[in-house]
Amino acid sequence: MAVTTFAAIDVGSYELELTIYEISPKKGIIQLDRLRKVIGLGKDTYDRGIISYDRVDEMCKLLHRFKAVMAEYQVDDYRACGTSAIREAENREVVLDQIKVRTGIEIDVLSNSEQRFLCYKAIAAKENEFNNIIQKGTAIAEVGSGSMQISLFDKDALVTTQNLKLGALRIYQILSRMGGTEADRKQLAQELIDNDIETFRKLFLKDRNVKNIIATGVCAMYLGKGAHTDKQRITTQEFLDFYKDLREMNEEQISEKYDIPSEFVSLVVPGAMVYKRLIEVTEAELLWLPGVRLGDGIVAEFAEQKKLIHFAHDFSRDILVAARNIAKRYMGDKEHSAILEKNVLNIFDGMKKYHGLGKRERLLLQISAILHDCGKYISMRTPGESAYNIIMSTEIIGVSHREREIIANVVKYNTMEFDYSADSVTLDKDMRIIIAKLTAILKVGNAMDRSHKQKFKDVRVSVKDQQMFITTASAENIMLEESMFSEKADFFEEVYGIRPVLKKKKGV
Repeated sequence: MAVTTFAAIDVGSYELELTIYEISPKKGIIQLDRLRKVIGLGKDTYDRGIISYDRVDEMCKLLHRFKAVMAEYQVDDYRACGTSAIREAENREVVLDQIKVRTGIEIDVLSNSEQRFLCYKAIAAKENEFNNIIQKGTAIAEVGSGSMQISLFDKDALVTTQNLKLGALRIYQILSRMGGTEADRKQLAQELIDNDIETFRKLFLKDRNVKNIIATGVCAMYLGKGAHTDKQRITTQEFLDFYKDLREMNEEQISEKYDIPSEFVSLVVPGAMVYKRLIEVTEAELLWLPGVRLGDGIVAEFAEQKKLIHFAHDFSRDILVAARNIAKRYMGDKEHSAILEKNVLNIFDGMKKYHGLGKRERLLLQISAILHDCGKYISMRTPGESAYNIIMSTEIIGVSHREREIIANVVKYNTMEFDYSADSVTLDKDMRIIIAKLTAILKVGNAMDRSHKQKFKDVRVSVKDQQMFITTASAENIMLEESMFSEKADFFEEVYGIRPVLKKKKGV
């Protein structure tokens, strides 16, 4: 039985962490070792906007030590990921280049949605507990160093996910720049937290019934330790009782009483304040502390991609549900979007031999169809540009920034003339080709329901002699659809060299 040794490197806002895992189809994922060291990248980024040379030097020395450990374990593969401290640094490209040149380690800078999706996968890897708990209204709350992510589940479906700049280190840094007593700073922190959580409640929580909170991240780990519990599940009242004690102590007392390392204790109170306020607004009853870290998500995704493990949970469904909820927020036409999804997926599958795209691009096309008319909520005159701005400003969990850029452009060019030279700085050649191919399919699929009356039934797609035949049945007048189809077919032929032809079944 083949065993793979894998290393995950988390370049976080507060610490660098190396975790070594062993993966096998029979035993799954087993953690062998974990090393971490506090290195305050976030202090540089959140205070000054850049990461200093001294910090880069410290990081490179530590990464060399990590490489030596990886060599000792004879690691087969690894992945290094950076989060908000690198993502938000103005000099991140220089920092990443220095690290690669000096250590040979290439760091993937995760978008926020990618980072949270990995942590979500780490939780889902605990399949029995996870699937049971999300049957009731559940919030996954990850309070990290730089920000907080709240994801809401209702009847095991992901409803929404939002990022709030309420990271424990970020709050600590803001307060450290203020004067006053410790009591004053705690009061100011509470006001800062209350404002963002209350806004989240009004916009997204509304009257949803949240029974459980799944707390993840470094703050949750130390809060669980501070609450003197080895249990993964505690009542929210148990947590609130612990919080009352915490409020009355200074950092030195907290470190001594709860055996929390001094370098982490500054994160405990801000993190606890965030969780306390979330518990109050949701009126949740249970707090689950699964103890997962970003490295656990990195290895879970690696193992899944290499087909070393299999998840029962359908993550693509979560992404699509999240997209549909975004469409709902912007008053999308549900029936039209549903038939458009079918149309574009039929065309994509029928053109499989000719477009050279895979499952992931199919998913991006499906999301584009779901969100294709969200821009009309802002402007009926310029829906394409409005949709682009909405999509680029909205997180879709599990979709990277690059993929979101593809979706936004496909939706934009659905109603605009395609510009091959546009955004040449932000879009590389491969991205522009994918955008063109998916846009061509979306334009044709959308033309098939131009009236939004779902006139076509039983759509079949076949390709022959440089023509793509879309055969369908309809007893209604389809002159509008035929006219629009012919117009959109020109761009499709331009991209693929294949002419779309709409054929109505005889006798219908």
